[in-house]
Amino acid sequence: MMIGLIRHGLTDWNRLGKIQGQSDIPLNDEGRQQAELLGERLLHEEYTWDFLISSKLSRAEETGRIIASKLNIPMLEPDPRLNERSFGMVEGLTLAERESKWGRDWHLQELGQEKDPEIQARGLAFMEEMWNLYPDKNMLVISHGGFLAQLYRSLYKDRYTERIGNLSLTILEKKDLEWMPLLYNCTRHLLENKA
Repeated sequence: MMIGLIRHGLTDWNRLGKIQGQSDIPLNDEGRQQAELLGERLLHEEYTWDFLISSKLSRAEETGRIIASKLNIPMLEPDPRLNERSFGMVEGLTLAERESKWGRDWHLQELGQEKDPEIQARGLAFMEEMWNLYPDKNMLVISHGGFLAQLYRSLYKDRYTERIGNLSLTILEKKDLEWMPLLYNCTRHLLENKA
């Protein structure tokens, strides 16, 4: 089984540096174009994908619809376990606004954010269920940067810590009991378009 993990396309809040969390912010035109570019890339790569599933937030669902349509694969019902981390009181604020309200260590304060172990637990539960339900299938998963960072941390500790880019692709393959990374946080499809 292979799982292709994808962060949704760009939104206006991404561009402004605002934390989205579980606020339902839609893709912008650039985000839709990014999804088209990744769909085109996936059409021409060696891997084949059987279906796609996304979080319930519209920016992930729309990214998924664009890619599924390009690849002509079914899109399953959204799974809330793939939703972005809830950031509580900091949602909708830029870094400057967060630091102005709570100081440089705002992220260490209790501001209603979902805790790392909770995010990791729902991510691992999703991966385990997909393995049990579809062991001989390859699936694409559209989710969010904060969620994916915690999933990778739970799978690989501190081996992968770079920021997860919009429309980045990570491919994991289940080998025995381990999820082996074949590709990590790749945005080649976006860079080739700018060349």
